[in-house]
Amino acid sequence: MIKQYSDQAANERTYLAWLRTGIAIIAFGFVLERFDLFLHTIVKTLGAEPVRQVSEGGREAGLALVLVGLTTLAVATWRFTLTARKISSEQIISFDPRSAKRLGILIIALGIFVLAYMTRLLFSAQ
Repeated sequence: MIKQYSDQAANERTYLAWLRTGIAIIAFGFVLERFDLFLHTIVKTLGAEPVRQVSEGGREAGLALVLVGLTTLAVATWRFTLTARKISSEQIISFDPRSAKRLGILIIALGIFVLAYMTRLLFSAQ
């Protein structure tokens, strides 16, 4: 039996959840990056001539989200390894909430960025 199995299993479940999150962010970035191409295709299919670029910044926003997703995967792997070592050690380690707060601030900032981008797209289409 693995020593402290329930703690190790919880660490692994958390790691897998972060991997899924990172992959989802990468996928969303890819979709956002390709959304401009989709809009141009729809405009051409309808036979209309695009007066201006359909969306601005879609490519940059998509690439930024892909980078955020890759960073999420790297940080998740680092945290998983660090936590696994702490669980396996015999030392008593106090909980430090600073990293969770930083992550929350990063996610809020990412949400604000996506909201601002989508709002700009919405109002520029009118």
